[in-house]
Amino acid sequence: MIVDQRRAKGMVWIRILWQTGAATEHWLTRRTQSYADAAHAEQIEKRVRELNAQGRMDAQIAAVLNDEVLRNSRGGAFDNGTIHLLRKRWDIPIAKINGVERNPPRWPDGSYSIQGAADTLGVTAQTVLKWLNKGRLHGRQLAKGQPWQIDLVDEEIGPLKAQVRRTTPSRRTAS
Repeated sequence: MIVDQRRAKGMVWIRILWQTGAATEHWLTRRTQSYADAAHAEQIEKRVRELNAQGRMDAQIAAVLNDEVLRNSRGGAFDNGTIHLLRKRWDIPIAKINGVERNPPRWPDGSYSIQGAADTLGVTAQTVLKWLNKGRLHGRQLAKGQPWQIDLVDEEIGPLKAQVRRTTPSRRTAS
């Protein structure tokens, strides 16, 4: 038996010499630690680029690759985290829910963008992010890197604005 893992990237070539004098050759995909050494890295990158161009999110791309029986560099299934890292490695921008346009103050479903919520509440975008992290505001992202969609109902806006007015330092100068 002859085994050679250097003939092709990410592949192992095996030649078996049988007692009868016959010989068979086989190619096997091997697990690698890096996509730089993976056998099908170019095919995976091409497919990720195509699916991303269609506006698919990382989790959707992972599902399609798994349905197509493509495997990651270690021979396992893809997940959205792996796709996120591959996009970063291959410099593929995330598909945005609003394409390349600026985020609108309000999304079609009635939720607010970060800047839209900030303008409505009279605070900075940084304050809105802080409130999201603390749970004072509720929102969601379709995927990491996607714009926030903040759920803000009229009953919340008044009390939050009133609280902002109470905690905002006076701009009057002392006389």
